[in-house]
Amino acid sequence: MTYYRDMYLQRRVEIMCDEIYKKKEVRGFCHLMDGQEAVSVGVEAGITKEDHIITAYRCHGIALGRGVSVYKLMSEMMGRSTGISKGKGGSMHMTLRKNKYYGGNGIVGAHVPVGTGVAFGIKYEKKKEVCVIMYGDGAANQGQVFEAANMAMLWKLPAVYICENNGFAMGTSCERSTANTKYYTKLTPVPGFKSTGMCVFAVREAMKFARDWCLQGKGPICLEVDTYRYHGHSMSDAGTTYRTREEVTKIRKERDPIEAVKHIVLSNKVASESELKDIEKEIRQHVEEETNKARESPWPDPEKDLMTNVMATQSSKDFIRGVEYEQSHFPKSSC
Repeated sequence: MTYYRDMYLQRRVEIMCDEIYKKKEVRGFCHLMDGQEAVSVGVEAGITKEDHIITAYRCHGIALGRGVSVYKLMSEMMGRSTGISKGKGGSMHMTLRKNKYYGGNGIVGAHVPVGTGVAFGIKYEKKKEVCVIMYGDGAANQGQVFEAANMAMLWKLPAVYICENNGFAMGTSCERSTANTKYYTKLTPVPGFKSTGMCVFAVREAMKFARDWCLQGKGPICLEVDTYRYHGHSMSDAGTTYRTREEVTKIRKERDPIEAVKHIVLSNKVASESELKDIEKEIRQHVEEETNKARESPWPDPEKDLMTNVMATQSSKDFIRGVEYEQSHFPKSSC
């Protein structure tokens, strides 16, 4: 039931993000992950809160799973100072360091070396933890991904590379963009395997296996999950020029991850149809209330907030260099 609740929450949040974006309450880019809930929930179910996660910009579900509240997520979406990144990151840059979640990263593939560095830190400090590094099939051809995996293999780092294969690199199908579409083999000699990404239980068990592999000191491992996104690549992409509406409808009807869990719950009499409807109603109301609360939250203060968080630590002696020295920003006090 927990999986059903978590997946349904993520789906409703993405539907709400779609709504507020279309109302122009969200600025910048927005990449929704509805359809991929079994991956985000399944990965979290297969690890512990002591483990680390870093992902790309289709990150809302992972953020919720790591403990980001609906209120803080929606506040960030709308650029409010109460957002998880203080309104400065938006849809693509949501982080929660205290919960070992490092984003939400906007540059394709660039977070993979960062996650590999986290795995290096884990090994250096001799901790029994792993770093889960999630990237899409579109990032799988990036040179930095191979460089990072090479170092992870040399140093036997506890890194779990997860390729979320949703079939399209932006608007280009895997078959047109990638010579080797067996993504779990692309990091060779890093061992890999493949799982469906539309069943939360399959993803959970695959994740448990990958985590155990790393904790045994065998080094990194690659997991490819076969999934599907219902929205286009981003909100600026209708998602119908490179695939048909019939294809999306067919996936929704035959492979939807939430419907799959719902079928298991009902067929095993874990809950009744009315009980599930009550849960859905409760979640819809919660997302609506938190969104309204975020909508009423304050904007960042240009005077106080614009130049903060530029440096890790900042004193009155520090300044932020402008194009010309005379245009530099000299804080009046520490931030």
